Amino acid sequence: MPLFMWVLFLLIITQRLIELRIARRNEKWMKERGAIETGKKHYKWFIIIHGFFFFSILIEIVLRDVSSLQLNYVLFLLFLLTQIARIWCIWSLGKYWNTKIIVLPGSPLVKKGPYKYVKHPNYIVVGAELFIIPLLFGAYITAVIFPILHILLLRVRIPCEEKALNKAIST
Repeated sequence: MPLFMWVLFLLIITQRLIELRIARRNEKWMKERGAIETGKKHYKWFIIIHGFFFFSILIEIVLRDVSSLQLNYVLFLLFLLTQIARIWCIWSLGKYWNTKIIVLPGSPLVKKGPYKYVKHPNYIVVGAELFIIPLLFGAYITAVIFPILHILLLRVRIPCEEKALNKAIST
């Protein structure tokens, strides 16, 4: 894989690690104020699937000869747009953003930024990323499998999150 692709791959992983630190900081802030966490049983599957996502990309590029891979500018532009949308989601939720389902009873539902238009925009962004990122690296099998796994997880996650949010708002 060309050097610029390795740099991009490492930047994406670094971004995810920074986001986990933000999530931990936000979790601490919310729990200090009485927030409640739900969905612990399925959260581990998000960690497993997102970890295997990057591993799967690496396996595919090792098994395939991608040494002549050129940067696809259309895919890269789509990737950049998803990153802007991702940051917009995180920024809009502020201290309420997390990778876990953590709700602060009595807090109003955030309805600004992309949340003004769509109920769960971050999940849409992640689904798009799980398709676009592997395509950037020529990992076509990963680009098919992981968005499907994401959708399956969301079938559990979204109802759990909706239930927690509705309970927190009514408290």
